[in-house]
Amino acid sequence: MRRIQMLILLARKGALGRKIKITLRELANELGISPQSVLRLLEEMEEEGLVEKDVIGRKTYVEISQEGLAFLESLCDAISEALYNGIIIGEVISGIGEGAYYVRQYSHLIREYLGFDPYPGTLNIRVLFPKTVFDAFCGVRPVILPGFSKGGRTFGDVKAYRVQIGEVEGAIVIPSRTVHPPRIAEIVAPVCLREKLGLKDGSRITVKVVRG
Repeated sequence: MRRIQMLILLARKGALGRKIKITLRELANELGISPQSVLRLLEEMEEEGLVEKDVIGRKTYVEISQEGLAFLESLCDAISEALYNGIIIGEVISGIGEGAYYVRQYSHLIREYLGFDPYPGTLNIRVLFPKTVFDAFCGVRPVILPGFSKGGRTFGDVKAYRVQIGEVEGAIVIPSRTVHPPRIAEIVAPVCLREKLGLKDGSRITVKVVRG
């Protein structure tokens, strides 16, 4: 754990591709350990090939080695795989009242491309995890509902990601010109999700992204 903390701290200080001057006391204060422990930790990490260190007079210069960078990258990949695995945790909120209108306009495309007749309305959730709704879709290809013109109006493309809420399958839809920030998700489904799942504003739900 200390090694990971040290590598992250050094990376933040710019020890990537170049040696930076460090002081044991500064690192000790930031890590909450003694300067002697910092020195011992750096020596151990140097022996393991995670960092490269030069001491010139009383000045110490440190750089994260290629092996150390590879370790950080593998750690980042492992954390991303564990966390961003297609699970969205959200809190139900009220929309701005336009969902029903747009669902009716796109209903023929939802039926054709997603395979269900949508309830005329959307369930809006504030995404609590991950940071944005897009993080949950990493590696998932959306279904594109193509834009069209109707009654003198132009309706743009919509990206749809298949999801499951409880036993109900639906889709998170993201218009090409959305007014919602990336922490708000709109869900269409063949039923009224509020009624089916007994939801109200403030209810916390888990949404699973359907892959493949």
